Amino acid sequence: MQASQLVPGIAGRLATRRTAARVTAGAAVAGTAVLALSAPAFAHVTVQPEGAAAKGGYAVVDFKVPNERDNASTTKVEVTLPTDHPLASVMAQPVPGWNVQLTKSKLAEPLTVHGDKIDQAVTKVTWTADGKGIEPGYFQKFPLSVGALPDNTDQLVFKALQTYSDKEVVRWIQVPQEGQDEPRNPAPVLQLAAAADEHGTATAQGASDDKKEDTAAAPGSGDSSDTTARVLGVAGIVVGAAGVAYGILAGRRRTA
Repeated sequence: MQASQLVPGIAGRLATRRTAARVTAGAAVAGTAVLALSAPAFAHVTVQPEGAAAKGGYAVVDFKVPNERDNASTTKVEVTLPTDHPLASVMAQPVPGWNVQLTKSKLAEPLTVHGDKIDQAVTKVTWTADGKGIEPGYFQKFPLSVGALPDNTDQLVFKALQTYSDKEVVRWIQVPQEGQDEPRNPAPVLQLAAAADEHGTATAQGASDDKKEDTAAAPGSGDSSDTTARVLGVAGIVVGAAGVAYGILAGRRRTA
């Protein structure tokens, strides 16, 4: 009777473990499939600042270019700078294995920089590989120092062209729109932070608030210390009483 009762129980547990293992394995396979399918969606040309890109200031920005083809390399990258918010200063950092060319154009409206009128600005930067370029499975960063960043917009759009060794050209020129799905070939967008003085004020205010919170927490710390002292005092009295009782009992035993 006992054996017949135990065997079904063991069999049930084994079946449950097998089912759990199958579910776990299935979930792992599904997760891998999701990663494999979603990875290409994120592999597009992007721009990110090294630090903060504050309005009115200067920043070094990196254009990250991944190679999305299995049988071709990226041999040329062209980035068009915004003409609605022209940048008076644009300098390229040398990238090993690449030649860089800065193209200037006449501005519709001159810029005033330190009291001087500037009627030309860099409107396109082209990097051309002098070797293999960006091979399959790799990416390359192309840094630019730019400024002064405009103070009347929250972002700058840089349209880019990516040329492969098989002559294919991918146009990253679709401007993302707020509230809509990301386009298939989005243009790189640089988000601008608040101006340096505004940011500094916000930081100082945050530090002041933190100090107030620390001050408000101080009385709580004192209450905690008082409670701890009281607990330790009571514990000492209990231990002392126990010692006295033990001494009295021991004396009675010796007398007996």
